[in-house]
Order: sequence, then C-alpha cells, then structure tokens
Amino acid sequence: MPAARLLRLALAGTARTLCALGVFVVTAGSAVSWANMPWHEPPYPARTIRIVVASSVGAADDFFARLLATDLEATYRRRVLIDNRAGAGGLIGNMRVSRANADGYTLGMIGVTRLISELMREEPPYRALGDIVGVTHVASITNVLVVSRTLPVSTAPRFARYARFRPGELNYASLGIGSASHLAAEVFSRALGIDAVHVPFRVASDSFVELALGRVHYAIYTLPAAMGPVREGRLRALAVMTPQRSLTLPEVPAIAEVGLPEAQFDSWSGIVAPAGTPRRIVEQLHSDIARSLRKPAMRARFVHQGAESTPDSTPDGFMRHMQEEYLRFQKIIRVGRIKAE
Repeated sequence: MPAARLLRLALAGTARTLCALGVFVVTAGSAVSWANMPWHEPPYPARTIRIVVASSVGAADDFFARLLATDLEATYRRRVLIDNRAGAGGLIGNMRVSRANADGYTLGMIGVTRLISELMREEPPYRALGDIVGVTHVASITNVLVVSRTLPVSTAPRFARYARFRPGELNYASLGIGSASHLAAEVFSRALGIDAVHVPFRVASDSFVELALGRVHYAIYTLPAAMGPVREGRLRALAVMTPQRSLTLPEVPAIAEVGLPEAQFDSWSGIVAPAGTPRRIVEQLHSDIARSLRKPAMRARFVHQGAESTPDSTPDGFMRHMQEEYLRFQKIIRVGRIKAE
C-alpha cells in the first residue's frame, strides 16, 4: 500500500478516536475554525431554584411565591423552594437576596418593605435597588381603610369628619415604625388633615383584637391581611386606597370616590434576582412567570386574596416602577420625619 494512503488512513483513524472522545478535529482545509465555533449556553434551570421571601409563612409575598413555585416546578421539572427569612423589618431576607450568587438559582419575592427598610436606616446593610435586577412585577395589592365597629361611622367621609373634630384623640395601628401600613396611615392622616396617635404592633392579629375592642380606632392594611376580620364582621372596611374599586370587595368604594384621591396608597410584590444575573436567565424567568400569571386559575387565586396579577410588566418596567416607588417613600419618610427605633 502506498505510503501516502497509509498516512491518510492513520490520520482518519486518529480523527475518529478524538471525535469519540469529544475533541473536535480542525484541519487546514476545514471550513470550521475555533473562532466560529458555536457556543451553547447550558440549559436553565439545571437544578433547584430558591425563592427567598422576607416575611413569614402566610403573608402576601409568601402566598404569591408559593403559587408561582408550584407552577414553575411543573414547567421546569425542577424543585422550586420557598425560603422564608422573616425578621428585622425584612432586612434578613433582603440581605440574603443581595448577597446571593448571580446565577439565577436564588431569587427574591419582594415588596415595598425592601425599599422602606433601606430608607429608614442611616447605614443600611444592602442597597435596595443597586443590589438587584427586576425580573417581573407579580401583583398589585389593595390596601384598605378599616375601623373599629365601636366608632359611630359607616363611611369614609363620616370618619373624616369624626376624626377632624377629635384631634389627638384617635389612634391607628400599624405593623411597626416605617412599615408600609405606617406610611399608608401617614399619607391618609396628612390627606385628611387629622392628628392621630401611632400604635405599632408586631403582628396584625394582635392589632385586630385591639381594633375589635375599640382600644385602637383605625388602620390601613393590605387586603390579604385584613380580609378575614372584614369578612367575619369584626372590622368595618370604609374604603380601598386604590384609584378603582377592588374586584375582591366591589361594594367598598375607592378612596378617590369619597373625595380623597391624595390618600391613595397601594402595595405590590415582584420577583427580583441578584445584580449581575445573566440577562437571558432574567428574560426566561420573566417570560415563564408572566405565562403563569396569565392563567385564569392563577388570576382568580390572586383576586381572592385581594390582589391582581400583573403579567404585562417587563423586567425594565418593573425596575422603573421600583425607582419611582423609592422616591415616593423617600419623600413620605422625610416629610413625616419617620425614624427607626
């Protein structure tokens, strides 16, 4: 056999061996070069995803996160775990999200407390917006003005007149200094021009007891939190603090309807990822979560809890929304001279 043919057979055998081992053989005459080799990103997700929730089990953010986790598990065929990190006004959970690896496997279900917690501290341990990227706005949450049934008022205008004639006599509940419920009540009190005493509580259930007994007079809570006592008749809902009526309590007027549009104060929840998370992962998560939020059954579950799903947001749009909210809360805290304990 000619030497040239032997050499060609030997080279061909070597090439087959290297290809079997996963090594590409590139010859001078080949049209493929290393510079033009296609680079395939590893599929996402390849392992368990963790959603950190900076609140306790049963809170609105926890409820939304668990609904989405169940749906995403079916989509990805991977586990999606909920990691509740409540405490310190949301600082613990928010810090965990800020310090997580930016690989798409640790996400955060956040709400307004992420922004407020940073604004309330002179030296915050995380940057509310600098440490994260928005993935998707998940829910718009209605706040509701609730009053004790011991008060002789049945509408928001009557309550406003009642409060104005009793400066310093009424008090309102919140979930702590600097909480969203505190800021909502500050905005409401300022809009009405009333002077009321702030009574902070650690948990909403304790404040509901005091409201029912008449020792606390009113509060502004998210509808998911206040729904139980309102439906049971222990508290009276006078207005929702949104521009339109809530689908959950359609019989309760919106605050703008009763002549107090400046008292509007709604809340929200959304999914974020640590800053630096690859854009392709952010966009994939956004697309898959938005698909879940559009499902009729999912939307119905949100409405039942006093919230509305928001599937039409974008990652950049959600980031802009959080920036606007940051400035809004910054002004409320500054004007109200609200400081952490």
